[in-house]
Amino acid sequence: MKDNEFLEKEKPGKLLFRLAVPAVTAQLVNLFYNLVDRIYIGHIETIGTAALTGVGVCLPVILLISAFAYLIGSGGAPRASIFMGAEDRETAEKILGNCFTLLLGFSVILTVVFYIWREPMLLLFGASENTVAYGVEYMGVYALGTLFVLMALGLNVFISAQGFTKMSMLSVVIGAALNIALDPVFIFVLEMNVKGAAVATVISQAASCAFIVAFLCGNHTLLKLKGKNMIPEVKVFLPCILLGLSPFIMQATESVITVCFNASLLKAGGDIAVGAMTILSSIMMFCMMPLQGITQGAQPIVSYNYGAKNPDRVKKTFFYTLLSCCVYTAVLWGIVQAMPHAVASAFSSDKELIDYTAKALRVYMAVSLLFGIQVACQQTFVAIGKAGISFFLAVLRKIILLLPLIYLMPAVFSADPATAIYAAEPVADTLAVTTTVICFTVFFTKAMKRLESERQKTTAAFSAEKQEPEGDKTTN
Repeated sequence: MKDNEFLEKEKPGKLLFRLAVPAVTAQLVNLFYNLVDRIYIGHIETIGTAALTGVGVCLPVILLISAFAYLIGSGGAPRASIFMGAEDRETAEKILGNCFTLLLGFSVILTVVFYIWREPMLLLFGASENTVAYGVEYMGVYALGTLFVLMALGLNVFISAQGFTKMSMLSVVIGAALNIALDPVFIFVLEMNVKGAAVATVISQAASCAFIVAFLCGNHTLLKLKGKNMIPEVKVFLPCILLGLSPFIMQATESVITVCFNASLLKAGGDIAVGAMTILSSIMMFCMMPLQGITQGAQPIVSYNYGAKNPDRVKKTFFYTLLSCCVYTAVLWGIVQAMPHAVASAFSSDKELIDYTAKALRVYMAVSLLFGIQVACQQTFVAIGKAGISFFLAVLRKIILLLPLIYLMPAVFSADPATAIYAAEPVADTLAVTTTVICFTVFFTKAMKRLESERQKTTAAFSAEKQEPEGDKTTN
């Protein structure tokens, strides 16, 4: 029996639940892990609001670092699963080794760039003279931990892609537990303030990274990290990069969009508007990261069965993925719209900032319940190796729609330019989801018909081979 036979035998709904729950848990823990710095920083006496805004401007850099992890990991892991489904473990392990080398190379380059030019970048990204010092202090430490961030994020998906979502979750829990424990020590006890938050984060990411690498080098993994597979081969890593362009664009453009939001809001509403955006982007992560967990749980099922030419299981898994994503986003949307002040108050004790954020929150997340459709469709394209259409959908939402709207909306609704800027998000999301549904209906249907045709040909060829000896025997 094959080690990963459960991916093609167990009922899709039950299997998705089994794989997605640890993945969602890992994403939620990872989310809290990322937000706990901001929560603690926002409550530092006297400097809390300014420090929160300064660290919030670091978000584009943090998103960009994680985007490179997704470029390699989220492109390589589905291809590894597809080859596992086709019973070609040797190629799957080559993909893992090549991706490890690429992550290592990117980490060196990004560390140098973000450490040396952190101050001009943060000023460009929307920091003011009042808040930039806090951002520079935070990034001075965080940039030095780029290696751990890239390795932890980029390699962890290879663990979940094999179906080991509990181990994937454990790697995140280890880092999160450390971060939650160390943050108050470094920030308040040792009085390191913003720098202390960054130190705690880097130590935590290093612990996660060490756990993941140890697992992939150990005896319990199906795909093992081997030195011979770390020599880069263009034919191995290039398809991974092409497939990873979609999640990379999603994350990298999130960074670009955050910069545009911050710069526009600083002009339209000042530091308080940028501070509110820090909170809004944090809450938006509550929407996006669990959705990534659901699709991360679905990815090995979809990819493996796509490689094994089993369209029925691919379609059933997508249905359960879509349903799960839509239920989650509907619940979160209801909470945000019903209790915006309560949600905002978790990040700050400044009443003025809370009131301002609560108003902006209802506008910014007005149609966030549609995200479930967008993410489920787009990530399913990634899981079946359709790089072109997934790339287009990633570019559509952020670059083609949202980026121009950030500048057009305040020009049209000039009476309240800051609110108009926040409103660019729901307008872009509505248009993007509509386009995604149309594209998915057309291209996914074609892909499943083609897969069914290939399956029938394979079955017919296998039957002919099986019957041939009997015919020969009868003739003799």
